[in-house]
Formats: sequence, C-alpha cells, structure tokens
Amino acid sequence: MITPIACISNGESIDEKNVLSFVIIILLLEALLLGGFLALDLLLFYIFFESILPPLFLLIGLFGSSNKVRASFYLFLYTLLGSLFMLLSIITMSSIMGTTDFDALSKANFNYITQLFLFYGIFISFAVKTPTIFLNTWLLKAHVESPLAGSILLAGIVLKLSLYGIFRLILPLLPKASINYTYIIYVIGVITIIYASFSTLRTIDIKELIAYSSVSHAAVYLLGAFSNSIQGIEGAISLGLAHGFVSSGLFICVGGVLYDRSSTRLITYYRGLAQLMPIFSILFYILSLGNCGAPLTLNFIGEFMSLYGTFERVPFLGLLASSSIVFSAAYTIFMYNRIAFGGIFSSFFFKYLFDLNKREFVLLTCLVIFTVLFGVYPAPILDGLHYSVSSLIYSN
Repeated sequence: MITPIACISNGESIDEKNVLSFVIIILLLEALLLGGFLALDLLLFYIFFESILPPLFLLIGLFGSSNKVRASFYLFLYTLLGSLFMLLSIITMSSIMGTTDFDALSKANFNYITQLFLFYGIFISFAVKTPTIFLNTWLLKAHVESPLAGSILLAGIVLKLSLYGIFRLILPLLPKASINYTYIIYVIGVITIIYASFSTLRTIDIKELIAYSSVSHAAVYLLGAFSNSIQGIEGAISLGLAHGFVSSGLFICVGGVLYDRSSTRLITYYRGLAQLMPIFSILFYILSLGNCGAPLTLNFIGEFMSLYGTFERVPFLGLLASSSIVFSAAYTIFMYNRIAFGGIFSSFFFKYLFDLNKREFVLLTCLVIFTVLFGVYPAPILDGLHYSVSSLIYSN
C-alpha cells in the first residue's frame, strides 16, 4: 500500500524524462524489501537487508534537493558500516552450526558468552537502522534532502526492517542475551526519546520535525519489542504499522502539498491555512492527532501497549519513556496550531496556496481511514498477532 502511495505522491514533481528511472528505482526497492521480509535464511536476509541501500542511494542522489549527494553518502556509509557487525555475527553462527537457515538456528542453544557476542553485533546493526541516539545523524539528512517518495518509503517501510529483524533474529535466536540486556536497551531507548523530543521542540523545519518525531516513536516501539510481554510486543508491531500510516501522511502534507505550493518548509512562514485550505486542515488535523497518540487512532493503541509492557518490566524507565506522550503532544500541537491557525494569512497565500486536488485528497484519505479504522477496531491486527507473539515468548 505504501509503495504505490509513494510513487503517486511524487508524480507532479518529477520531470517527464526521469519518470521511468524513478519508477524503476521504486519498484526495485519494493522487490528487495519484500525479499527481506520473506527470507527464511539468515544470510539471504542480510543480502536483502543491504541491497536496499543502492536504490535508496540513487533515489536520494538523483531526485533529492540541494544537498542530496551528501545525504545519500551519509545514508549509504552509516548503514553499511553498521551492518558489518551483523555480518560478523552471521559468520560466527554459520561456523558454529554449519547453516544459516532460520529453523535450524532457532533450535540451537548457544552458550551465554556466544549469545552476548552475537547479540551486540546484530543489535548495533538494527540500532543504526532504527535509529537510536548517536546513530541517527544519517536519518535527519536523508529525510530532509530526500524526495517525497523517499521520505515515505524510508519512514513507512525501510525503518521497520529493524523491528522485523528484532523479532526474527534477536528474540528467537538469542533469548538469554535479549532478556539480560534489556536494561541497557531501555536506557538507550529512553535517552533517544528525550533527545529526539527536545530536538523536535527546537526545530522550525516541518520535515525535520516529522523526522525527529519518527526517531522518538521508533524508540518507543523498540522498548515494547524488548519488554518480553505479549502486550509490549503487540504494541510495538501496532505502533510500527501506525507510524507507517501517519508519518507517510504527514510527509505528503508537508512535501506534497505545502512545499509544492510555497517552496518552503519553515513553520514560521505559514499561518491561517484553515481559512484557505479547510479540507487539508481537517485531514492534517487527524494525522496530527495520530502523531500525538490520541485515542481512537492506531498510534494510541500501539504507544499504550508498548509503554505498558515497558512499565511492567522496568517501572522507573517506563515512567521516563511515558514522557514521549507529553512531548509528542507539545511539538505536534505547536506545528498544527501555527500552520492552520496562528493569525491572519498573508495575501501571498491567495495566489499560491489552494486546497487539495483529487490526487492528494485520495492519498491522504486512504491513510487517515486506516489510522482511524484500526484505532477504533484493532481486533483484526491484535487477534492476528496474538498466537504468533505468544509462541515467540513462550518458546524462549
């Protein structure tokens, strides 16, 4: 669903002569992502995990904004160097077991020291992709300089590979290390939440704000994933799914609607758009509520269950992690209030800022419907996850 939305959302900002190469890169990226999610072999997963970098490099390098080359190299080098640690862990597993098949490795009983070594190698790789504190420099540059489709795919799908990898590699293959080192991961997650939230509060670039909020939400579902509870893991998966819908919608609002019309992403430039763009303001409002984790959205269910699992495991750190609720409400309400209200609009807006066209309305409405529908009735997601999550926990 996210891939066609990303492809269509960028349609009017790509030159006709470059449309073919743009679509080829998007479809190649989608095929490689599907390969990563469907791989049943650890080495094959790593190959697909790394092979998404060249399409992303080309997507940002060819279709990005002014500093696109620098951003694409940041993305490529950061994630490539981080993934080398996972390759070292895979080689170690293969030398011990003689295979890289997931089923065979899940039956292995590595000793504690070996699990510790393997855990750090794999976790560092996923921490870069999530990303966490000190390893998130590449994400901000990639989001800001990326074309709209790149930002949507990066936030909606690519960053979720790390969450999938945690459930596919770390929890089933390295249970002792993942349980005993939960505290270290929780400290990293809480610091990431606080750092990203304060960084979000001080920025005036709307795209930067959404990128930093993505880091904060990623840290929340990272905490839920390592909670070793059914509620926490189901909440992490739900929040990852919800974040894909909401962040994609917000990037379309910023890069596909506001930036295409006014060529600026500064919050201080906009005010009073509710008077000129009422339909846009309504859909933007619902997506902003989702970014806050407000009730009746899927984000609320994901955040609540993730934080519940965290609080159940380590109450003090769960309490600190809950500050993300307050911070996300603060920066999201500030952003929406400034853009939609904030005083009388400029006369410049009459000429350039007009309401949504049919394409933009359909794209945003699809994302809003899924966000609200699963927020009101999450049973299809949670019921489908319950058996798999229970099996994952009790098998460990």
